[in-house]
Amino acid sequence: MRAERVVVVGAGPSGLAIARQLAHREGVDALVVDRAATPASSWRGRYDGFRLNTCGYWSHLPGQRIPRRHGRWPSRDAMVEYFDDYARRQGLRLRMGVAVLRIDRDGERWRVDTDHETLSAAAVVVATGNYHTPAIPPWPGMEGFGGDLLHSQDYRNASPYAGRDVLVVGSGNSATDVALQLAAHGARRIRMSVRTPPHLVPRSAVGVPVDAFSPAFVHLPVPVLDGAAAVMRRLRFGDLADAGLAMPHKGIYTALLEDAQIPTIADELVPLVRTGRIEIVAAVESFDGDRVALADGTVATPDAVIAATGYRRGLESMVGHLGVLDDDGHPTNAAGLWFSGYEEPLIGPLRAMRRQAAPVARAIARHLDDVE
Repeated sequence: MRAERVVVVGAGPSGLAIARQLAHREGVDALVVDRAATPASSWRGRYDGFRLNTCGYWSHLPGQRIPRRHGRWPSRDAMVEYFDDYARRQGLRLRMGVAVLRIDRDGERWRVDTDHETLSAAAVVVATGNYHTPAIPPWPGMEGFGGDLLHSQDYRNASPYAGRDVLVVGSGNSATDVALQLAAHGARRIRMSVRTPPHLVPRSAVGVPVDAFSPAFVHLPVPVLDGAAAVMRRLRFGDLADAGLAMPHKGIYTALLEDAQIPTIADELVPLVRTGRIEIVAAVESFDGDRVALADGTVATPDAVIAATGYRRGLESMVGHLGVLDDDGHPTNAAGLWFSGYEEPLIGPLRAMRRQAAPVARAIARHLDDVE
């Protein structure tokens, strides 16, 4: 068993940010391990054309800005380049291709079992992120569907779907991006299956990225923020109930706090919904051969179904036995064990990771002083 002071599980942006702050602010050399071959692997798997929905100016990690040449809304490839450069320039100690299987308490330390070796650490940070395991609902009959059925993680671009009838399941930003790409590249028919109407927001207001205002928003009372967002939506997009996008019952911030429902950037979506190029339909209930039954009793017969239905954190096998997961699989910290990057904050995940990294690193350093 090899001893380390701190092991960080996950070389995504949150893990990189905490390792950097430990090294540069607290003088603690952490070992970062990740099952993938390269840092920020989930970003490399994003579909072609993916861009940040938060402004690059505020989405950098601590100590190193995203180069301005990448523009206001950096692309997938730009972010991958940035994360690679970040790990290198910040001098982080990475061990890639190492999967953590299980974490256990071992006296005042933690035992970290990997597929290569067992590590002993005084502190562990789990930062594998919210996008670990693609989740497709267990729709009855889906195994017998004769067309293409895939999760949005496996979608790369719209080229294979030109001239085809495609049902996109979901109403978040990934579903919207996929539907827009399909519309731009010649899909014959595009339907978006929506179970819960999304909160629609513009990317910018009066030429300023909406996320520029987020730090001020978080200090407002929840009802005030919910009401202001509803007014902004009506002014920007009008009434879309007849098109299938009714105003949600919960306010925008309430839905974020209670359900982790992220608002959908809708500047390009709304015009195509209004013209019928993208049709909003009811939730998927089941499959029967090539037929897809929807919640309102109608039936669709698409050539392909792309499920933009989210991800699971996949923490159960690693830490589920420790009693640190709630009923929804959301983790909570324990003595010497931290979880980072599992929130959906109003200010955007990358900005939140940057802000949270220093306090977490400070807490870890204090813990090391106590146990070493």
